[in-house]
Amino acid sequence: MPTTAKTRRKATSSVPAKKVPKVQKEQSPFVRIATLVVGDAIVFCIFAAIGRNSHGEASGLAAIPQIVLTALPFAVGWFIVSPFIGVFRRELANQPKAMAMRTALAWLLSWPVGLLLRWFFVDRLKNPPTSAGDFTAFATVTFLFNMVVLLIWRVPYALNNKARENIARSQEK
Repeated sequence: MPTTAKTRRKATSSVPAKKVPKVQKEQSPFVRIATLVVGDAIVFCIFAAIGRNSHGEASGLAAIPQIVLTALPFAVGWFIVSPFIGVFRRELANQPKAMAMRTALAWLLSWPVGLLLRWFFVDRLKNPPTSAGDFTAFATVTFLFNMVVLLIWRVPYALNNKARENIARSQEK
């Protein structure tokens, strides 16, 4: 029996199609913001754990409360300033370049707030006070490390959301 377009269609239509799970176009606002907040908090805890370890202070699992207290001034500074810069906005969630630019700006503006909070709750109580050279080195490392790690976390987050959106859009067709 010669094969025609009709018989080919008939033959292929009997093959069950694979069910591809639908990908959601975007996360709910609560999930998006909660994910970003948790990720950002982890960034500041990583900074604190590495810093404490490099200074010979406790930094293992048993030291999680101390790590959180060390990270707190910078996390609080970030969470006070960054919402006003718009780092949790929906339109950034799938735009890696915009996410990077807004994250960098928000950290640039949050960093002095974090340093001020750290000085108020930690350094002003030190005797003798921290030298200007030590403070400058600490401030520089704090700025650069947190900037890089915030970007390492937030840009892939936006890339993932963009990929999910593209997959969802292609499934609609």
